[in-house]
Amino acid sequence: MRSKYFSRRALVLHLAVILWVAFSATAGWWQVGRAVQGNSLSFLYSIEWPVIAVLGVLGWYALLNIEKVTESEEKERIEYEESMRAEARAARAAAIEEEDPSLAAYNDHLAQLSHVPKKRLWGH
Repeated sequence: MRSKYFSRRALVLHLAVILWVAFSATAGWWQVGRAVQGNSLSFLYSIEWPVIAVLGVLGWYALLNIEKVTESEEKERIEYEESMRAEARAARAAAIEEEDPSLAAYNDHLAQLSHVPKKRLWGH
């Protein structure tokens, strides 16, 4: 079995994080130079680029250590979803059977109102 650090996907991720950190460090250093020259907004950017580099490293770590879902876990998830759907269907069916008479009358009234033509309010 290949190591998770030397698979094709992992090598692409390693290259991507190296480029990401190098670009972020270069951009941060460039912003420090601009800030020293008098651009006050560059002070903020010189702090922002290292933060972006750290976020890239965190993303690299998360993508490298992501675990694949096994077939048994996928089967358990599908079974759970089906049981929840069955419970929801049963609850909806029970709610329809146990409808309150006053609620049913109100819903009928709303249905009648939706079919009544609307009056013109402006007289146009």
